[in-house]
Amino acid sequence: MNKAKPSLIGCEAAATLLESLTELVIRAGDAILAVNRSTMNVAGKDDGSPVTEADLAADHIIVEGLTRLAPQVSLLSEERVHLATPPYKDSFFLIDPLDGTKEFVAGRNEFTVNVALVTQGVPLLGIVGAPALGLIWRGIVGKGAERLTLQGGAVSQAVPIKTRPCPPRGAPWTVAVSRSHGDARTEAFIDARGNAVRAVLGSAVKFGRVAEGEVDIYPRLSPTSEWDVAAGHAVVVAAGGKVTDSKGSPLHFGLGREDFLVPEFIAWGDPAAAP
Repeated sequence: MNKAKPSLIGCEAAATLLESLTELVIRAGDAILAVNRSTMNVAGKDDGSPVTEADLAADHIIVEGLTRLAPQVSLLSEERVHLATPPYKDSFFLIDPLDGTKEFVAGRNEFTVNVALVTQGVPLLGIVGAPALGLIWRGIVGKGAERLTLQGGAVSQAVPIKTRPCPPRGAPWTVAVSRSHGDARTEAFIDARGNAVRAVLGSAVKFGRVAEGEVDIYPRLSPTSEWDVAAGHAVVVAAGGKVTDSKGSPLHFGLGREDFLVPEFIAWGDPAAAP
């Protein structure tokens, strides 16, 4: 969709878009919070995952805004994947308007709005907004990352963030695990490392906690969608971390993988800990 004119956006151009993209994420988050979860409609997609009016409201705000801000840049949203025309070889926006819909439907606060700018298959800019927590994590690879605190719909504080070194061998380490999407391979990976303290979290909040140095590692060794990963990928890397598959190889996005699935990934706070 929106692929009439290929466009290649680098680091400096991405920086000029950051504030406007952040404003879109804040607006989308406000629209999500305005939905009454006790009375909203919840529908099922073909893959069995839920979609709500909050997902669609956030999608509308972000897509309309991106089309206005950068009409030359292609975009791919979870809620418009049927319009996708891969591969996206230059730059494109990769969007999950409401990551953690299960968390949202269940009444929990760990759901996010994810917007990434991917260039030549690699996330360059990422914004992960957690509207119910009043937080945004954002970063541009090569320019650093920061956490924003929101109050009354406006940014009240911006703090630079960095990932932390891996704990010494034998010391406890903190691993982010999914509340809704556990799997045997990931559990085996955690158990094999020993001394793990599990931080049970929802949605892309897990990437934010790695990026700000609260969590050491976030492994997911089962398939997930590219739009769930790309924004958090950019934030973690911008904060000094690394995201790979289980063998240490890099991830690529938008290049036509079946159903836009990432087979597995590990977000490492300390790049030296990766294979």
